[in-house]
Amino acid sequence: MKLFTALYDWTLKWAEHRLAPKILAILTFTESVFFPIPPDVLLAPMVLAKPNRAWHYATITTVASVIGGMAGYALGYYMFEPWIQPLLIEWGKQETFDKAVLWFTEWGVWVVFLAGFSPIPYKVFTVSAGFLQMAFLPFLLVSAIGRGMRFFLVAGVIYWGGEKMEQGLRKWIDVIGWAIVALVVIAYFIFR
Repeated sequence: MKLFTALYDWTLKWAEHRLAPKILAILTFTESVFFPIPPDVLLAPMVLAKPNRAWHYATITTVASVIGGMAGYALGYYMFEPWIQPLLIEWGKQETFDKAVLWFTEWGVWVVFLAGFSPIPYKVFTVSAGFLQMAFLPFLLVSAIGRGMRFFLVAGVIYWGGEKMEQGLRKWIDVIGWAIVALVVIAYFIFR
Protein backbone atom coordinates (compact mmCIF):
# COMPACT_ATOMS: atom_id res chain seq x y z
CA MET A 1 0.00 0.00 0.00
CA LYS A 2 1.62 3.26 -1.19
CA LEU A 3 -0.27 5.60 1.15
CA PHE A 4 2.83 7.37 2.44
CA THR A 5 4.33 7.79 -1.04
CA ALA A 6 1.20 9.66 -2.12
CA LEU A 7 1.28 11.75 1.06
CA TYR A 8 4.98 12.44 0.53
CA ASP A 9 4.39 13.56 -3.07
CA TRP A 10 1.50 15.76 -1.97
CA THR A 11 3.68 17.37 0.74
CA LEU A 12 6.52 18.02 -1.73
CA LYS A 13 4.10 19.61 -4.18
CA TRP A 14 2.59 21.75 -1.43
CA ALA A 15 6.09 22.74 -0.27
CA GLU A 16 6.61 24.52 -3.60
CA HIS A 17 3.41 26.58 -3.29
CA ARG A 18 3.86 30.34 -3.03
CA LEU A 19 2.03 30.37 0.34
CA ALA A 20 4.18 27.59 1.82
CA PRO A 21 6.42 29.97 3.86
CA LYS A 22 3.34 31.58 5.46
CA ILE A 23 1.84 28.18 6.21
CA LEU A 24 5.18 27.08 7.67
CA ALA A 25 5.16 30.13 9.96
CA ILE A 26 1.57 29.49 11.07
CA LEU A 27 2.22 25.77 11.66
CA THR A 28 5.36 26.57 13.63
CA PHE A 29 3.69 29.23 15.77
CA THR A 30 0.74 26.98 16.63
CA GLU A 31 3.03 24.00 17.37
CA SER A 32 4.82 26.10 19.99
CA VAL A 33 1.53 26.79 21.76
CA PHE A 34 -0.81 23.81 21.28
CA PHE A 35 -0.63 22.02 17.89
CA PRO A 36 0.74 18.44 17.97
CA ILE A 37 2.46 18.32 14.55
CA PRO A 38 6.09 19.54 14.50
CA PRO A 39 7.07 22.03 11.78
CA ASP A 40 9.88 19.74 10.59
CA VAL A 41 7.28 17.87 8.50
CA LEU A 42 6.88 20.96 6.31
CA LEU A 43 10.36 22.47 6.71
CA ALA A 44 12.14 19.38 5.34
CA PRO A 45 10.12 19.07 2.10
CA MET A 46 10.33 22.84 1.56
CA VAL A 47 14.13 22.63 1.74
CA LEU A 48 14.05 19.63 -0.63
CA ALA A 49 11.85 21.57 -3.05
CA LYS A 50 13.93 24.78 -2.91
CA PRO A 51 17.39 24.08 -1.44
CA ASN A 52 18.58 27.62 -2.17
CA ARG A 53 15.99 28.85 0.38
CA ALA A 54 17.05 26.44 3.16
CA TRP A 55 18.41 29.09 5.55
CA HIS A 56 15.48 31.41 4.85
CA TYR A 57 13.02 28.65 5.76
CA ALA A 58 15.01 27.75 8.89
CA THR A 59 14.91 31.41 9.94
CA ILE A 60 11.14 31.64 9.38
CA THR A 61 10.66 28.47 11.42
CA THR A 62 12.88 29.67 14.26
CA VAL A 63 11.32 33.13 14.52
CA ALA A 64 7.74 31.78 14.34
CA SER A 65 8.56 29.15 16.96
CA VAL A 66 10.04 31.68 19.39
CA ILE A 67 7.05 33.99 18.92
CA GLY A 68 4.78 30.99 19.55
CA GLY A 69 6.85 30.19 22.62
CA MET A 70 6.25 33.74 23.86
CA ALA A 71 2.50 33.21 23.36
CA GLY A 72 2.69 29.92 25.29
CA TYR A 73 4.61 31.69 28.04
CA ALA A 74 1.92 34.41 28.21
CA LEU A 75 -0.83 31.78 28.39
CA GLY A 76 0.93 30.06 31.27
CA TYR A 77 1.61 33.35 33.02
CA TYR A 78 -1.81 34.97 32.68
CA MET A 79 -4.29 32.22 31.84
CA PHE A 80 -3.14 29.06 33.56
CA GLU A 81 -5.90 28.79 36.17
CA PRO A 82 -8.88 29.95 34.09
CA TRP A 83 -7.99 28.25 30.77
CA ILE A 84 -5.03 25.91 30.77
CA GLN A 85 -5.48 23.89 33.96
CA PRO A 86 -9.13 22.95 33.22
CA LEU A 87 -8.02 21.72 29.78
CA LEU A 88 -5.12 19.74 31.26
CA ILE A 89 -7.48 18.05 33.68
CA GLU A 90 -10.10 17.37 31.00
CA TRP A 91 -7.54 15.91 28.60
CA GLY A 92 -5.81 13.90 31.33
CA LYS A 93 -2.52 15.78 30.90
CA GLN A 94 -2.08 17.23 34.39
CA GLU A 95 0.53 14.58 35.21
CA THR A 96 2.56 15.55 32.12
CA PHE A 97 2.41 19.19 33.16
CA ASP A 98 3.44 18.32 36.72
CA LYS A 99 6.43 16.40 35.36
CA ALA A 100 7.46 19.48 33.33
CA VAL A 101 7.23 21.63 36.46
CA LEU A 102 9.42 19.11 38.30
CA TRP A 103 11.99 19.26 35.50
CA PHE A 104 12.04 23.04 35.87
CA THR A 105 12.87 22.76 39.56
CA GLU A 106 15.71 20.35 38.75
CA TRP A 107 17.15 21.87 35.56
CA GLY A 108 15.92 25.47 35.47
CA VAL A 109 16.25 27.33 32.18
CA TRP A 110 18.12 24.42 30.55
CA VAL A 111 14.93 22.39 30.30
CA VAL A 112 13.57 25.02 27.86
CA PHE A 113 16.70 24.62 25.75
CA LEU A 114 16.32 20.83 25.80
CA ALA A 115 12.63 21.04 24.84
CA GLY A 116 13.44 23.56 22.12
CA PHE A 117 16.09 21.39 20.51
CA SER A 118 14.70 17.90 21.02
CA PRO A 119 11.42 16.20 20.11
CA ILE A 120 10.15 16.79 23.67
CA PRO A 121 6.94 18.86 23.31
CA TYR A 122 8.20 22.45 23.47
CA LYS A 123 4.66 23.74 24.07
CA VAL A 124 4.50 22.04 27.48
CA PHE A 125 7.59 23.95 28.59
CA THR A 126 6.54 27.31 27.16
CA VAL A 127 3.31 27.20 29.19
CA SER A 128 5.14 25.80 32.23
CA ALA A 129 7.74 28.59 32.08
CA GLY A 130 4.97 31.18 32.13
CA PHE A 131 3.10 29.44 34.91
CA LEU A 132 6.27 29.32 37.02
CA GLN A 133 6.97 32.97 36.14
CA MET A 134 10.43 32.09 34.90
CA ALA A 135 12.57 35.13 34.04
CA PHE A 136 11.45 36.08 30.54
CA LEU A 137 14.79 37.08 28.93
CA PRO A 138 16.57 33.80 29.76
CA PHE A 139 13.47 31.95 28.53
CA LEU A 140 13.57 33.92 25.27
CA LEU A 141 17.31 33.42 24.81
CA VAL A 142 17.36 29.65 25.37
CA SER A 143 14.22 29.25 23.25
CA ALA A 144 15.87 31.08 20.35
CA ILE A 145 19.09 29.08 20.66
CA GLY A 146 17.42 25.68 21.10
CA ARG A 147 14.82 26.15 18.39
CA GLY A 148 17.31 27.77 16.03
CA MET A 149 19.79 24.91 16.44
CA ARG A 150 17.08 22.36 15.75
CA PHE A 151 15.61 23.99 12.65
CA PHE A 152 18.95 24.98 11.13
CA LEU A 153 20.17 21.42 11.73
CA VAL A 154 17.11 19.98 9.94
CA ALA A 155 17.51 22.45 7.05
CA GLY A 156 21.25 21.76 6.86
CA VAL A 157 20.89 17.98 6.82
CA ILE A 158 18.28 18.17 4.07
CA TYR A 159 20.28 20.77 2.14
CA TRP A 160 23.51 18.78 2.22
CA GLY A 161 21.77 15.43 1.69
CA GLY A 162 19.98 16.86 -1.32
CA GLU A 163 18.71 14.76 -4.17
CA LYS A 164 20.49 11.61 -3.00
CA MET A 165 18.68 11.81 0.36
CA GLU A 166 15.38 12.49 -1.38
CA GLN A 167 15.76 9.41 -3.58
CA GLY A 168 16.58 7.23 -0.58
CA LEU A 169 13.66 8.64 1.37
CA ARG A 170 11.29 8.10 -1.57
CA LYS A 171 12.42 4.48 -1.81
CA TRP A 172 11.71 3.76 1.88
CA ILE A 173 8.91 6.23 2.70
CA ASP A 174 6.14 3.64 2.93
CA VAL A 175 8.19 1.33 5.17
CA ILE A 176 9.14 4.28 7.41
CA GLY A 177 5.53 5.54 7.49
CA TRP A 178 4.03 2.19 8.47
CA ALA A 179 6.80 1.63 11.05
CA ILE A 180 5.93 4.98 12.67
CA VAL A 181 2.23 4.06 12.70
CA ALA A 182 3.09 0.73 14.36
CA LEU A 183 5.27 2.47 16.98
CA VAL A 184 2.52 4.99 17.77
CA VAL A 185 -0.04 2.19 18.22
CA ILE A 186 2.35 0.20 20.41
CA ALA A 187 3.20 3.30 22.48
CA TYR A 188 -0.50 4.06 22.89
CA PHE A 189 -1.21 0.62 24.38
CA ILE A 190 1.90 0.68 26.58
CA PHE A 191 1.52 4.19 27.98
CA ARG A 192 -2.24 4.70 28.16
